[in-house]
Amino acid sequence: MRLPSGLRLVLVYVLLAACTAAPTPQPLAVARIGYGGSPDTLNPGTAVLTEAYTMFALVYDAMYTYNFDGTYSLSLAESVDRSADGLTYTYKIRSGIKFHDGQPLTARDVAFTYNLNKAHAEFPYMNPYTSYMESITAPDDTTVVIRLNAAIPNIESQLVFQYVLPAHVWQAHADGAAAVEFENETLIGSGPFKLLEYKQGEFVRLGANKLHFSRPPKVDEVIFQTFGSPDALVQAISTGQVDMITELPNTAAEKLGQTANVKVVSAAPFAPAVSDIIFNQATSESCPSKSACTGNVALQDRQVRLALAHATNKQQLIDVVLLGKGTPGLTLIPNGLGMWFNDSLKDYEYNPAKANKILDDAGYRIRGMRCAVPGCPGSKYELPHVLAQRQRGRAAHGGAAGRHVERDWRGLAAAGD
Repeated sequence: MRLPSGLRLVLVYVLLAACTAAPTPQPLAVARIGYGGSPDTLNPGTAVLTEAYTMFALVYDAMYTYNFDGTYSLSLAESVDRSADGLTYTYKIRSGIKFHDGQPLTARDVAFTYNLNKAHAEFPYMNPYTSYMESITAPDDTTVVIRLNAAIPNIESQLVFQYVLPAHVWQAHADGAAAVEFENETLIGSGPFKLLEYKQGEFVRLGANKLHFSRPPKVDEVIFQTFGSPDALVQAISTGQVDMITELPNTAAEKLGQTANVKVVSAAPFAPAVSDIIFNQATSESCPSKSACTGNVALQDRQVRLALAHATNKQQLIDVVLLGKGTPGLTLIPNGLGMWFNDSLKDYEYNPAKANKILDDAGYRIRGMRCAVPGCPGSKYELPHVLAQRQRGRAAHGGAAGRHVERDWRGLAAAGD
């Protein structure tokens, strides 16, 4: 029996389909990250918490990218031209970038975003980034012109966290209270990840934007899961419930480092905690109010402050209080801020003998007593006692760190005693 050629072709196709094994679907590469918080809002204008900005950095793009070494690289822009007077910046925006809903991202979206942030003083973080901007315009789809009211050296840091929003989504919410009240639940951006699912206080699920122009992800999804305590985070990473945690108590670092399939990475944080002792150096002439000027007169003497610097064992504080997970502080700018940190500064060495000699040479010793003022004229208390008493008040708030500093300062005794 002869079959029509069309039917024979269909049979051959069916046989081939039946004899050819279907390809095995590859499992999704999902990165599971545990952290101790949750975004307070998905509105970049009103967000405050770090967890929200973590999402914004993954879902949105900005004019610049902040690199691990503290430097900046152009991101949405392929080039920038700065005027000779430093007041005008002209950015050339890359062509072909699209938002996650398929709409094109153009210079007009960039200008819209900056003008939105500028117009709303209620935006706690985004609005201050526009304080130097006199005007922002987009003369065409690939050009953004920013005119400043004063030349500044850090235009990059003013733009790196101003995430570019889709004007076609935000336009209806740009005026008045609507910009603050907009919940932005779809979180449409152009970044390397797009929002798939979000339950506040529970988790955020992001999907990869494999077509991202500069940072296509190597994983398919990222899930940020909220845990109620540091102990719960440690338990989750130990049991394999998550692949990474972002907050780790110093007390758990050593044990986790010995746990199979767990690697502890230690580095300078972007926003570290800084502990410092600030002296009240106000004089009677400069005192804003009587209650504000209670500092000891000796602390107005640089030699006393220099001696205290040499008498403070910072490394021991780090080893005991922070279990070794810290670095000696040099300025209010931490080393985690990369290029902004002055790595040429030298710290004062811990040297109690040198500290005592500085005080001796400055006249804070007489008849074997360390004086509270040079020459000991009518001095009622010895200097170590006065300083330790003041530090003891701080120790109540500073805990172990305060107690260690108090002990160090009590070591300032007169030479030969």
